Amino acid sequence: MNPTELGFAAGWRLIRALPRPVAAAGFNAVADRAHRRRGAGATRLANNLRRVVGPELPEAELDELVRRGLRSYARYWMEAFRLPSLSRQQILAGFRLGRAELLAADVEAGRGAVVALPHAGNWDAAGAWVAANGWPLSTVAERLKQEAVYQRFLAFRQGLGMEILPTTGGERPAIDVLTDRLAAGAVVPLLADRDLSARGVEVEFFGGRTRMPAGPALLALRSGAPLYVASMWYEPDAACAVLDGPLPVPGPEEGTLDTRVRSLTQLIADGLAAGIARNPQDWHMLQRMWLD
Repeated sequence: MNPTELGFAAGWRLIRALPRPVAAAGFNAVADRAHRRRGAGATRLANNLRRVVGPELPEAELDELVRRGLRSYARYWMEAFRLPSLSRQQILAGFRLGRAELLAADVEAGRGAVVALPHAGNWDAAGAWVAANGWPLSTVAERLKQEAVYQRFLAFRQGLGMEILPTTGGERPAIDVLTDRLAAGAVVPLLADRDLSARGVEVEFFGGRTRMPAGPALLALRSGAPLYVASMWYEPDAACAVLDGPLPVPGPEEGTLDTRVRSLTQLIADGLAAGIARNPQDWHMLQRMWLD
């Protein structure tokens, strides 16, 4: 077992055993240390948040925003490590979704729903909450270079009631499987604010150009399922989200499939930007985003 896998194994075992206030204090201390050291991740977060808040925000206020952002990211990891030990009622109480009645109706009607998510708040808590409601959920996960760590994350999310498909290396292409799941009434949440393939759709995002994955738009166009954008953030007592949409999906008369995927992905980018701008401290983007 390599050091990375050992770290995750210890996290899932030990963090669950600690009282939440003790665990939270420890993770906050780690976040504050990362803020003081201003390593590569913290520096990238500062650069990304500057794009979000604009040049007018004083440097001292941006620095405080970065500190809060690192604490939010630490809270995500602490809660992810603790999720497997929570009861169904604790999972339901720990997450709030605005306009949840839309998802309930989509599942009940058997049409399913595609939900485009940012790397914000706690997407694992959101998925666990959907599963705890008894709604089928299928999504994809990036296949990590360290297979043992990937398998741990796979088992973690499957244990919470989610079906996780690999982005590559599956028996069938993930988009074909997800199309089938939508036809059976499943909720399909997809992280949509950063392209991992280098083949994404170029969009405008906070005044710059970046690429976002085509999957959410393509899946909605292929399946006919409603497409939502989720804004995600933290409140002191819970992870929260609200749904925007369903987005207007362009029909065949509005151009080629490629044209429609591009226009719909721009709508997703606009919705994600609006949510991130409301709660920038909870956007966990410590990687490069913009093409320039």
